[in-house]
Amino acid sequence: MMGRAKKTVPAVLYDSAEGQQGYFTAKQAAESGYQPGSQAHHVKSGNWVRVERGIYRLARFPQSHEEQLVIYQLWSRNRAGAPEGVYSHQTALSIHELSDVNPSKLHMTVPLAFRRTSKTPKILVLHRARLDEKDVVQRHGFAVTRPLRAIADLAAAESVSRDIIEQALKEGRQRGLMTGREISELRHQGQIPKWFDELLAEVQR
Repeated sequence: MMGRAKKTVPAVLYDSAEGQQGYFTAKQAAESGYQPGSQAHHVKSGNWVRVERGIYRLARFPQSHEEQLVIYQLWSRNRAGAPEGVYSHQTALSIHELSDVNPSKLHMTVPLAFRRTSKTPKILVLHRARLDEKDVVQRHGFAVTRPLRAIADLAAAESVSRDIIEQALKEGRQRGLMTGREISELRHQGQIPKWFDELLAEVQR
């Protein structure tokens, strides 16, 4: 019985990029089998599109309307190649389409020990915190905090008006994006502002 044919280098890279809406890093290209330093050649030949330093898109993939979210998720990868950033705060509300918030920058939560040698892109606002797996949902090519966690982070930071937080809570509850049990668990954690606890109690009913 003949074995399966070995995948070509382009096919290996395609498999990696497909789950990231067509985007990939120079490191991922090298791991797929491309020669280090060959990026310029592939960009010039029209196979790849350079979108950010060290980040590319396969030309045959259409440009995504979530391009920025995927690009900066790739930017947040550690040396092992694992993405560490999770979109949060105002950006998470925007992704979940909750409230009228329309942030001009991308808010991302990273681990406390997060380090990058390159300068943080101006479009990013980094928050450092530990996130539990239950607080995070995976999308196509990026991660985002769940609605209730995003709202709780904003309440703690007091970086948006209370009207926005109330609107997001009520919309999220109506749409089934958060359960009464989740709200109860958050309230029992303590260390939340009194006004926010009262608001949680109101929407929990």
